[in-house]
Amino acid sequence: MSLREHLAAGKFAVTCEVGPLKGTDTGEIKEIAHLLKGKVTAANVTDQQSSVLRLGSLVVCHLLKDEGLEPIFQMTCRDRNRLALQSDLLGAWVLGLENVLALTGDLPVLGDHPGAKPVYDLDSVQLLGAIKRLNEGFDLSGNELKGKTDFFAGAVVNPGADTEAAFEMQLIKMEKKIEAGAKVFQTQGIYDLDAFARFIKRVEQYKVPVMAGIIPLKSAGMAKFMNKNVAGVFVPDPMIEKMTAAKDKTQMGIDIAIELIKGLKDLCQGVHIMAIGWEKKVPQIVEAAGLSGVAT
Repeated sequence: MSLREHLAAGKFAVTCEVGPLKGTDTGEIKEIAHLLKGKVTAANVTDQQSSVLRLGSLVVCHLLKDEGLEPIFQMTCRDRNRLALQSDLLGAWVLGLENVLALTGDLPVLGDHPGAKPVYDLDSVQLLGAIKRLNEGFDLSGNELKGKTDFFAGAVVNPGADTEAAFEMQLIKMEKKIEAGAKVFQTQGIYDLDAFARFIKRVEQYKVPVMAGIIPLKSAGMAKFMNKNVAGVFVPDPMIEKMTAAKDKTQMGIDIAIELIKGLKDLCQGVHIMAIGWEKKVPQIVEAAGLSGVAT
């Protein structure tokens, strides 16, 4: 069952992230695909995440599909103009990819090639509009395609915006993304269930599935770093204290993720696990959270 079908059927979906490696060795990607197959509904493949050079998302998506794992093709607007973006989308459809997540993308100066020139010909809303037009059988210039796409388009939203004005801006962006064609949303990492519940109350009118982001904590230092540097992410002090006191910090991070997932089950339509190097632990988290069978 595809991610689109899964959500349409009202089933709780689980997605995760697979980060391509820097190089041409695909052995670990195939190993992770086998571990995740049957455990998650689909897997996002990041697109030069944090502006760090890696194997391309399109190729890795194709590899995952060959291994029997449904991929979500992440596309950022940072590196390609509208010609290249549309061409890659057509190529993705020909390769059998059905899911696309539209992102604007981090600035190159943040990555390992800080001298790279950014493109940003389109932003994430405009990219969603391009996907919608390709699904309708036309390119952005209005030229008719010989064979159209039928992508299930997704977008991101940050429920934990730091100020009320920033929160309202997130809602405005969410509305624009829905108008442009977004059919599902994945969120930034969630650690405050009450705050997330308030967000869901505000957006339930849109009738679009929301998948809550889960970032397993690896240390108290990681939590403090995100609180200081990652917009819209706030790890409550009690969680930081648990991580500080834990003898087995890996297990505590996993336990907190499991507890969050259990609390989110009745609030949204799924969770998106961003394991950041812990992809092999995702099956353990899914099973312990009582989500076995989410892939069917």
